[in-house]
Amino acid sequence: MALPDTPPLRPDAIRLDGRVAVVTGGGAGIGRGVADALTAFGARVAVWEQDADTAGSGIEPDGLGLTVDVREVDQVERALTETTAELGTPTILVNNAGGTFRQPFLESTQKGRDAVYRANLGQVLLCTQLVARAMVDAGLGGSIVNLTSIEADRAAPGYAAYAASKAGIGNFTRSAAVELAPHGIRVNAVAPDITATEGILERAGDDAPRRWTDLVPLGRAGTVAEVAGVVAFLASNLAAYVTGETIHVDGGTAAAGGWYRHPDTGEHVLGPR
Repeated sequence: MALPDTPPLRPDAIRLDGRVAVVTGGGAGIGRGVADALTAFGARVAVWEQDADTAGSGIEPDGLGLTVDVREVDQVERALTETTAELGTPTILVNNAGGTFRQPFLESTQKGRDAVYRANLGQVLLCTQLVARAMVDAGLGGSIVNLTSIEADRAAPGYAAYAASKAGIGNFTRSAAVELAPHGIRVNAVAPDITATEGILERAGDDAPRRWTDLVPLGRAGTVAEVAGVVAFLASNLAAYVTGETIHVDGGTAAAGGWYRHPDTGEHVLGPR
């Protein structure tokens, strides 16, 4: 049996020229970083963002900013129609939108749990289904990247519904990857941990960088650009044979599994000491 005839690997394999990308929740934070990265690598990007003030900021003239609540099927259908009319059929989808709030499980309500589900897992299923259908109908392959979280793989006291929904994204990623593979559609996930976004920095407090030095094996918070770079890789031809995978972009916290550097001794310890 002869080896397959494959073209040599070239630096431009990371380029996304001629492709249309959708980034949900792309108005700020990681989503905005992803939208900027995909644009930088040549894609025409449609941002689907619930906040009307940030939806179109910095996207024009080559991209498109739409105010969309991705939990609502009619709004997603409208956004997909507008995106296709303005830019063409998307072949890249980044499901970045999501959110949560603290709710100790014994005090949680059905309404609260449903809200967390719809904000995280439900809208990922919805957007993936509609955009993947458009890819198939157009006879195009594509790349879908789901933003999950390290909380999908570790306990999250006070955030049980959120952690469960993120874990669901991981299994959905694997299942959809297998089901959509015959159509040439790859599905992967990216799982950040501590990432220096505007929202995180506002809530973290002044001593956060010191705590992150001890908690993160690489000794610091990640940047939006570092997460966006992995998304761009998964969207590109460099990842043409990668599907069904979750890549942790977390400075090593998933690998550490709870081990951290003691702030006084620098010794690696597991739990309080």
